[in-house]
Amino acid sequence: MIPIYICEDDTMQREEIASYIEDYIKIEHKDMHIQLKTESPDKLLESIQKKHEPGLYFLDVALKTQSINGFELAKEIRKNDPRGFIVFITSHSEMSYLTFTYKIEAMDYIIKDDYKNIQRRVIECIQSVTKRVKNNDKPGKYLTIKTDDRILHEPLENILFIETSSRAHRIILHSKKRKIEFYGKIKEIAAKLDQRFIRTHRSFLVNKDHIKEVDLAKGIVYMNNGQKCLLSTRMRKNLE
Repeated sequence: MIPIYICEDDTMQREEIASYIEDYIKIEHKDMHIQLKTESPDKLLESIQKKHEPGLYFLDVALKTQSINGFELAKEIRKNDPRGFIVFITSHSEMSYLTFTYKIEAMDYIIKDDYKNIQRRVIECIQSVTKRVKNNDKPGKYLTIKTDDRILHEPLENILFIETSSRAHRIILHSKKRKIEFYGKIKEIAAKLDQRFIRTHRSFLVNKDHIKEVDLAKGIVYMNNGQKCLLSTRMRKNLE
């Protein structure tokens, strides 16, 4: 999931940009979300301190009420998120050269001259980021999941296990960061995964890399995060 951050000190413009993004994500079922929309560079920098995945940042250049401008904010962002995607949105076209002065690699510089143009350019940036992330992925690195309203891409290394749901024809994916329930069959999902994943039970598909302990007597597989998966007698050979 790609987190999106907006730093704009004009409330109306900030909400407009957010609405363009939210509408596009909803319509196109993109695996991304607005993590933060704020006027405060400090809040943005605080928000990204513990993140690991690259983010997409829409930054106003002239942050009038703040101690730093958008370019200085971008430099600070780069310290925490060197692979992030930075887009400047501003009324000052004459300041675009400063992206070179500050040595900031920006993917776009959008001028606030026409809101229809801003909407189009914002969407183009999202499309570009989606394409870049997809092209940089190695085959099999992500599992693509279709939920009721989104298409999600979950890194295989983050998946702990998958189990059948109590709801008919649905399964539940447990990852390090989230739980996703969707229509599917464990057998079909297993065919899309690599050798890290094994069947421990007809209702469980487990990532071996996240197994902490196996209790053969009780038929339980303990995962690194403390969760438990069932282990059937017939499936014990998969753990050998």
